[in-house]
Amino acid sequence: MLKKIISFVRLKTAPACVIGACVVLAGCAAVPEGQARHPQDPWEGYNRSMMAFNDTVDDAVFKPVATAYKTVTPQPMRTGVTNFFGNVGDLWSMVNYVLQGRGEQAYNHMVRFTTNTVFGLGGVLDIATEAQIAREKQDFGLTLAHWGMKPGPYLVLPFFGPSTVRDTVALPVDWRGYVLDDIYPVSVRNSLAALRWTDKRANVLDASDTLDAVALDRYSLVRDFYLQRRDPRAQDENAGQVEDFDN
Repeated sequence: MLKKIISFVRLKTAPACVIGACVVLAGCAAVPEGQARHPQDPWEGYNRSMMAFNDTVDDAVFKPVATAYKTVTPQPMRTGVTNFFGNVGDLWSMVNYVLQGRGEQAYNHMVRFTTNTVFGLGGVLDIATEAQIAREKQDFGLTLAHWGMKPGPYLVLPFFGPSTVRDTVALPVDWRGYVLDDIYPVSVRNSLAALRWTDKRANVLDASDTLDAVALDRYSLVRDFYLQRRDPRAQDENAGQVEDFDN
């Protein structure tokens, strides 16, 4: 359940132009008075407002669609869809491990991808996990962290959700590195993108409901989950120290 909650905090997408505008706006955001400020969250006022906006959109659009998808789609089919997109993601994780100079992990993900693609019907069956070849998702933000780039301030993006300045800068590279984004015709690419995000949202429906039920301050809990997950100290020695941006 914890892994699903962590997945929920980084689920939605946003155009690069909107992201750039929000970085500028965040610099002017006010922080609520009388609150202890998290050292990595100097834009808390803006971030809370953007999270409320994202929650409204999620309640109106993404959650109902995901609920309907989960209701009408049999579990084996949904598992196959999840496995397929996870297999595609393994290829990008492999590339990032290569960029980090971590040969063993890159090789493991190459084996994962080729095994599931060849023997798992294009990735619909997750043969590699059954063979105990672990999946460790990587992206370009973690690659930048591996080489010592600090995360920068916490930032909630429209539709996309929790991020940091470092991870926001890395997003365009992640988009370009995702092989399904180069599929033509565009109608097929868009259909796959819609299916991918609907499936991801459906997979964390229970986790999001649990988060809503147990969190006294949902914003703080989501922020702390995200920052912990993106801390490279969990992966290598180039620790992204918690930075204080008050000064």
